[in-house]
Amino acid sequence: MVPDPTLVELLRQSQKILFFTGAGISTDSGIPDFRGPQGVWKNRQPVYYHDFMNSHAARIEHWDFKLEGWQLFRNARPTPAHKAIARLGAIGHVLLVVTQNIDGLHSAAGTPRDQLVEIHGTNAEIQCQSCGERTEPEPHYRAFAEIREPPACHCGGLLKAATISFGQDLVAEDMQRASESAENTDLVVTLGSTLSVYPAAFLPLIACERGVPYVIVNRGETAHDHHAGVRLRLEGDVQELFPPAANAALEAS
Repeated sequence: MVPDPTLVELLRQSQKILFFTGAGISTDSGIPDFRGPQGVWKNRQPVYYHDFMNSHAARIEHWDFKLEGWQLFRNARPTPAHKAIARLGAIGHVLLVVTQNIDGLHSAAGTPRDQLVEIHGTNAEIQCQSCGERTEPEPHYRAFAEIREPPACHCGGLLKAATISFGQDLVAEDMQRASESAENTDLVVTLGSTLSVYPAAFLPLIACERGVPYVIVNRGETAHDHHAGVRLRLEGDVQELFPPAANAALEAS
């Protein structure tokens, strides 16, 4: 596909890009969409954080759900779009990548932690709710599969996937980093997000209100489509539209 020339030029000229990514960047990796028409939440009720912390049965439900999808997440590989963002970051064009996704694929593609905010956490680690220690998931899932009891930390605290559950506060430091990037970026690009989950979806608008060029690439309508500050709206598959433009921008840099 011939890359969009406006997107190519914006990517080429910008030195401090803020990327905001959603489920549409990862579906080609086999990661399911949680909120779409066939999304996970259409068939399964989420476990709320308060319930997880106060109910043994809710903790079993959480671990059962996470175990069900663990092999899929473990085997998923970054898409061309993930890799294109990482390459732009490697040559100094990326200020920050803020992702709503919990699949860990930006990290797997090579985006370093200092360029990444996983605003809803990650499935790639398990976190103690008492001491905060993070550990590898595999041993915990094996143990849960064998004995069907939620694992506990060595400190006695409750362990859960290092994702932000419904009813759980976002990490203040992550929100601060994301907000600061929106105040300093020279281009904001959203990829594969309906931009309907707040407060995270406010971040591109912070940059947009400063007059920064705003690009939206998504298959299907988004909540920001008609915002006056949108410079470019591309409808379609992120994998078909974004990597060719990024590659062309890299070649021209």
